[in-house]
Amino acid sequence: MLRIIDANLDRLSEGLRVLEDISRFILEDIRITEKLRRMRHELIAIDPALKIRLLAARDSMADVGREGAVGSVIDRKRLIDVVSANARRVQESLRVLEELAKLPQAPAELGERRFEEARFTLYEIEKELALRLVRQDRRNRLAGLYVILDAETLGERSEAEAARQVIQGGARVIQLRDKHRSKRELIPVARKLKQICAGAGVLFIVNDHIDLALATDADGVHLGRNDLPVPLAREILPLDKIIGCSARTVELAIQAQEEEADYIGVGSIYSSPTKPDAEVIGLGRLRDIRNAISLPIVALGGLNESNVSEVIEAGADCVAVVDAVLNARDIRMATHRLAAGFGRAT
Repeated sequence: MLRIIDANLDRLSEGLRVLEDISRFILEDIRITEKLRRMRHELIAIDPALKIRLLAARDSMADVGREGAVGSVIDRKRLIDVVSANARRVQESLRVLEELAKLPQAPAELGERRFEEARFTLYEIEKELALRLVRQDRRNRLAGLYVILDAETLGERSEAEAARQVIQGGARVIQLRDKHRSKRELIPVARKLKQICAGAGVLFIVNDHIDLALATDADGVHLGRNDLPVPLAREILPLDKIIGCSARTVELAIQAQEEEADYIGVGSIYSSPTKPDAEVIGLGRLRDIRNAISLPIVALGGLNESNVSEVIEAGADCVAVVDAVLNARDIRMATHRLAAGFGRAT
């Protein structure tokens, strides 16, 4: 029994440490990190006398399962796979220790540990870590050309066909924006766009409507200053969904970052035919915001092939366009020329 306890305490410690380091260094989430650290310390700390007995019973070289463990290969291509594998490792060890603690011959100290409680706590931590990693991956993909499929600009043309063309041209993010149709009418449109974007590895964002984003499993939502506040939206949306927030000043951009927005929409950089009444803030304000925050920045407003490079050089990670693409004679080619501006700016 001592060998089983020793092996599972080791596995428990190792697995928790992997999860803790991912939370600490990758996600930089102090709350989850501290929760995992406390769990590791409380579950692994044992009486020195028992520790000596466990070490004396250890026989790693003669372990009949050693060869299989060394020779096994697990395909882990993503951090989320590492989280899943190590969470499962910890959960299995906790279950073994939980069962052994019920036996009369088990060390008394083992029976005092709350292995079952820790196991259920870890189920929730695994879920949160996985969802936060998905969200971080989506945030990291916010780079390149961001095309807003504005219903008013498209007119009678199909959003789905426009999406296919801009994706072929090199768009990395697509947003659905419609200020007039009902959500009931928009649901099939958004679902089709989600399907097209998912198949191409392109992010799909819904403008304004959190409920529509939820109903169609969009990658995220973009909120204006008159929409729901970011903290409230974060409570409603699953942890894997990204939230973009419009900000025209340094102060608003810093506030959005503190409220856990995932990217900041900054504009209008130039006057825009789509929003002629929008305040023009220029490249200087864009640079100021870039210097103040670490989040991805999506620049918008009057952007086209002639100015995209200077906007990127001023600090934008994404350039959002409407008119420059949707009103072009050849949408795919117009998108391609704009996307090429990112290469020229680097």
